[in-house]
Amino acid sequence: MKLITIRSQAPRAIGARSSHEAGFTLMELLIVISIIIILTLIAIPNMLNLKANANETSALQSLRTIQEAETQYNSSYPQNGYACSLAALGGEGSSAAPTAQLAQLIPNGLAAGEKSGYTFKITNCTKTTVNNHDMYTGYEVTAVPQAVGKTGHRGFCLDMAGNIKVDPAGGTNCTVPLQ
Repeated sequence: MKLITIRSQAPRAIGARSSHEAGFTLMELLIVISIIIILTLIAIPNMLNLKANANETSALQSLRTIQEAETQYNSSYPQNGYACSLAALGGEGSSAAPTAQLAQLIPNGLAAGEKSGYTFKITNCTKTTVNNHDMYTGYEVTAVPQAVGKTGHRGFCLDMAGNIKVDPAGGTNCTVPLQ
């Protein structure tokens, strides 16, 4: 007796692929690449804006750090009053004892005048002469973005009373109180 094998000739389901058709079609790949491009175009500007906002927050904290350092400097070196340069507030703590020229009150990066996409300066120093020695009695600190719109949007100014004002254009024309 002979066994007969019967093969089913059932039609394939719509969309089913045979083993030699594995992989993606060109159209499917183009759709996926298009979606990735669209998501990237949406995400990149938002990420740049987040970075600029983070830099602004860092700049505000750096201004507060400088103000605290100025208060400590004035207390430590009353014959000098306030420091009229960031370099005088900086200095390595391991090099030697603090001096009026290198008070070691702020990190060296900030003492160099640049941090997190902002440039810092002490300006508008008011000076009086006491016993033939210059004494600084007032100051203002400015923080401006190195590239307005990229590293930050606004400029900031801090007076010796601790009031921070903003220049929405990113410069040092600070007229708007910080909210």
